[in-house]
Amino acid sequence: MPMSETFRIPRHRSHIPTARQRVRRILAGWGITGELADAVTLSVNELATNAVTHCRVSCATLTLDGPELVLEVSDPDRDGLPRPRDSAPDEESGRGLTLVAASADSWGYRQGPYTKCVWARFTLAEKPAGTRVPVPS
Repeated sequence: MPMSETFRIPRHRSHIPTARQRVRRILAGWGITGELADAVTLSVNELATNAVTHCRVSCATLTLDGPELVLEVSDPDRDGLPRPRDSAPDEESGRGLTLVAASADSWGYRQGPYTKCVWARFTLAEKPAGTRVPVPS
């Protein structure tokens, strides 16, 4: 059975560190640490920063389903679709989606009637500690 955690990210960029810490706690509770936890934390940082910068509100969901971990960040800017861009070396921003693409196995977005959701999918190399394997009957 999948495990899932959803939380809101408040309206200011100063709340992004709290979102990173919350993701770390959730992942640790699921037995996910190391490089995968780093990649997911980096991705929530970038996706949530984009959402909060452009919309001032967002919601994050982590779902662990077997060997797959999915991070979703939703916001009410349905038409503000994510587009990676090339940033000049001296630019201070604009690399977020490139970092997500490099960290995740895949990423994308979907539009709802009033929102959009940007997602990043990660594959676990092995079963997280504490995860139960169903016993066949």
